[in-house]
Amino acid sequence: MGTPAERDVGLLSVKPNVISINTEKTHDGLNFTQYMLAGSIAGMVEHTAMFPVDTLKTRMQMAREARGSLHSSVVKTFTSIIKAEGPTGLYRGIGAMALGAGPAHTVYFSVYELFKERFGGNMAGHHPLAHGAAGVIATIASDAVFTPMDVVKQRLQLPGKSYKGVADCVQSILRVEGLSAFYASYRTTVVMNAPYTAAHFATYEAVKGSLQELFPERTSEENLFVHLTAGGAAGALASVVTTPLDLPFQFFGTFSVARIQS
Repeated sequence: MGTPAERDVGLLSVKPNVISINTEKTHDGLNFTQYMLAGSIAGMVEHTAMFPVDTLKTRMQMAREARGSLHSSVVKTFTSIIKAEGPTGLYRGIGAMALGAGPAHTVYFSVYELFKERFGGNMAGHHPLAHGAAGVIATIASDAVFTPMDVVKQRLQLPGKSYKGVADCVQSILRVEGLSAFYASYRTTVVMNAPYTAAHFATYEAVKGSLQELFPERTSEENLFVHLTAGGAAGALASVVTTPLDLPFQFFGTFSVARIQS
């Protein structure tokens, strides 16, 4: 029978039960190390830019849970935070987010590219199942990295509990609830994020491929128009699919705080 010959597939060199990374392979004009770094920076910029909105969402959802009301105004929540805490109240917990988002997005994009290649997603044609499956594996891996800091972030975002900072919050959680509290919402996070990521990457890759087929002379892998159009369509569709799962995620992530405060 002999030893199976190594099959070079670009980003990966595949042997039986072995995956190795070819760091010289380019993606969007970047080698693998540069691509990981770019993904990390992109994730941190994304989370930083949207952090005030995330704080408003967390406050509104917890207010609904505590008061049993389905109605909560964005303007009212925003105004109450500004009056009680000032503009910095919108950024409580941003340090925890920064510590988690960079490493998590490095894992996220790296794992996605590895398994997209492994599943044949870089072959000619459309492969939504390969892209979706690679996305699911990527989010399972990245959520394992990000969830502990996301728990800390949510605790810092909530009013009524005074922490001196990220380190104090981490120590308090360990002392009162134990290590398992950092992963109390992990399963729920994966259940919410996995469908989103599958829908997002399947749509993104399909739209990107379609645009490149329709306008081969005007589009390329590095074209900004392609990324914006495909990313916008993917994000919109994925959000519609997964938004109903967001409330239980927030509930499990902050339930222990509400229980302690009560």
